[in-house]
Amino acid sequence: MNDTIFGKIIRREIPADIVYENADVLAFRDLNPQAPVHVLFVPKRPLATLNDAAPGDAALLGKLLLGAAEYAKREGFAEQGYRTVINCNEDGGQTVFHLHVHLLAGRRLHWPPG
Repeated sequence: MNDTIFGKIIRREIPADIVYENADVLAFRDLNPQAPVHVLFVPKRPLATLNDAAPGDAALLGKLLLGAAEYAKREGFAEQGYRTVINCNEDGGQTVFHLHVHLLAGRRLHWPPG
């Protein structure tokens, strides 16, 4: 996998507004937010896409979602609601090829988005 902007953020080579971190996951505010709260949860060990995940990555994938839920509870919007999204490959809307979970909150979210 090629190095990405997310790898540089994880290594603290470029700045980001980091809002959550544990041993396996780092989360920071999206620079192009699509909702009042838009945070990206990234694994510190890179996977390019969800398609690249293997059975041995199940715990890491779970930690991404659990981190998002913990953050939502800590910030006080878990009960009101939020959305988590994983885009996969170009047609799925993925622009950075380091797996990440978008957490969106702070307004009523509609489906389809728009």
